[in-house]
Amino acid sequence: MKIIIGLVICILISFGTEAQSIIGAWETYTMTKTGDQLKTVVIFTDGYKVATTYDATTGKFIQTNGGSWTLEGDMVTERIEFHTENPALVGTEISFKVAVTDNNIEIVDNDLKFTRIDDGEPGQLQGAWLMSGRVRNGETQTRDTSKPRKTMKILSGTRFQWIAYNTETKQFLGTGGGTYTTENGNYTENIEFFSKDDSRVGASLKFNYKLTDGDWNHTGFSSKGDPLNEIWSLRE
Repeated sequence: MKIIIGLVICILISFGTEAQSIIGAWETYTMTKTGDQLKTVVIFTDGYKVATTYDATTGKFIQTNGGSWTLEGDMVTERIEFHTENPALVGTEISFKVAVTDNNIEIVDNDLKFTRIDDGEPGQLQGAWLMSGRVRNGETQTRDTSKPRKTMKILSGTRFQWIAYNTETKQFLGTGGGTYTTENGNYTENIEFFSKDDSRVGASLKFNYKLTDGDWNHTGFSSKGDPLNEIWSLRE
């Protein structure tokens, strides 16, 4: 079922007469056989999406998947770029049909329903971004974002998630996410899940951010306390 959750939701971004009404973040809750409550959050941006499931209480990471999407009629086809539960799906296309209202998304022929978290506001960094460079010792080192090894960060108006993966090897390298705010040049992440280290759940990290010629300059300190100065570029 979790595979369906992630793959289907990409359909929703452009469904209906106003495509932008689907852009933002959505959530649903499910219960495991052992009584654990799982939370699934989907972030939609213009052309890209990510769906992630984690324990609603502990933040333990369960799975994530995502990629790009296109719409034809009421069917959306997703081209999968990463998938932790089934890496063999990377590079394949899967289509689904959905019914969408202003505040809910219901998957046709399935009892899953998602509720809107936000509509892409109020955060100022909504979109899908690729890490395109770093500044070290005052020198900018650029990265070719067309290569299969990618670090992507997707943000709605209130939710963020970063994902590191390789579309050629189908390897998943790590992810983390939660809520964020952008205020007075400060970008603050509140971590709700972290695939490599559950102990970081609940932490808040504050960074400086600046938009320069369309690029996002991200400076501060990593979750390990290391200084960072990154450049992120919007995906086309």
